[in-house]
Amino acid sequence: MLTHKQKQYSVLSMSTVAFAFNFAVWTMFSIIGIKIKQELGLTDTEFGILVATPILTGSITRLPLGILTDRYGGRIVFFIQMLLVAGATYGLAFAHEYWQYLVAGLFVGLAGGSFAIGIAYTSAWFEKEKQGTAMGIFGAGNAGAAITNLVAPMIVVAAGWQMVPKVYSIAMLVMAIVFWFFTFNDPKQVERARTGKHISIKDQLAPLKELRVWRFGLYYYFVFGGFVALALWLPKYYVGEYGLDLKTASFITMLFTLPSGLIRAAGGYASDKVGARKVNWWVFWISIACLFFLSYPQTTLLVKGIEGDFSFDIGLNIWIFTALVFVVGIAQGFGKASVYRIIHDYYPNNMGSVGGMVGVLGGLGGFTLPIFFGLLSDYTNVRSSCFMLLFILVAICMVWMNYAIVQQKKESEIL
Repeated sequence: MLTHKQKQYSVLSMSTVAFAFNFAVWTMFSIIGIKIKQELGLTDTEFGILVATPILTGSITRLPLGILTDRYGGRIVFFIQMLLVAGATYGLAFAHEYWQYLVAGLFVGLAGGSFAIGIAYTSAWFEKEKQGTAMGIFGAGNAGAAITNLVAPMIVVAAGWQMVPKVYSIAMLVMAIVFWFFTFNDPKQVERARTGKHISIKDQLAPLKELRVWRFGLYYYFVFGGFVALALWLPKYYVGEYGLDLKTASFITMLFTLPSGLIRAAGGYASDKVGARKVNWWVFWISIACLFFLSYPQTTLLVKGIEGDFSFDIGLNIWIFTALVFVVGIAQGFGKASVYRIIHDYYPNNMGSVGGMVGVLGGLGGFTLPIFFGLLSDYTNVRSSCFMLLFILVAICMVWMNYAIVQQKKESEIL
């Protein structure tokens, strides 16, 4: 008979690994999408829509999946979700036309909804003082994007891109079975089942009327949505900007995706120790500083000299660019954890609905931003325009956060 503590860590481990598998599936278009783009002759905008389509489904399903988790428990909801993802992923290998890829991508995108299930399921097992650390460790599963950066290109080279969804679907099926045998119904769900008392849908959705929830959603739109968007966009960026082949570009992208995913656990721990709001401020300041330099396009200046004209280039070489992207990824990793620690501080009994809604908004960042990246690239003819957009986004987050803090101080002084 396992102790409660042993069950805690078994659930945390299995949920984290399951989330990593789901995240790998969710972001696989970042690799196979490049091959599809070449086969179909897609524009950057069409490519942006292609890689963003799974992100849409993964985003909009987070709220209902979070609500279902609050009501029926994370174990059964997570298990069924993985079975559905496995089937949808296998079917992707048989698509041939652009619209078919988009439709298949919508179903594959259910993988992204796993976050709302896992975050509510995991938080139900841990006491308040360990919430940030536990949710941070679970959230580290988004390092699954690095699995795709490493594994998918090798599969593409060895057996063609169609083999990627086939391998991923089998892996997901195995993961679902392992998850079921090594997890347990959470204590809150057991108590609800015993008493027959469940939180009503009205009570679950009531906090969504508060503006604060949407502010947290904007933060997550940047730290998570921006992370997903860059994970999808960077392989193509490296290929176009620095002339790398797909395998090398994918490998270097891991320097962004893997640390950003793993550092989330440290972000949760830091939020528990020094406060989630303080962590958020550092995340935004570091991000905006790096994005300022990343936004500057490769430039050649022509100088009218005394004895003739001369020119020189201004721009980031691949090493400085990668270093700055790495720092942004680390900051976003901390931010992904701190945002959910803040949510738990305000809404400990509504993690499924509030966490799901914030997850929806963050996921929509992963859906909309690649499309915006493609549109900006096509219409401005400036590849670094994607970083200009992220710079503006984080600036808005900082202004709104500062305004909220000022308002809270005024309200406390009145009281």
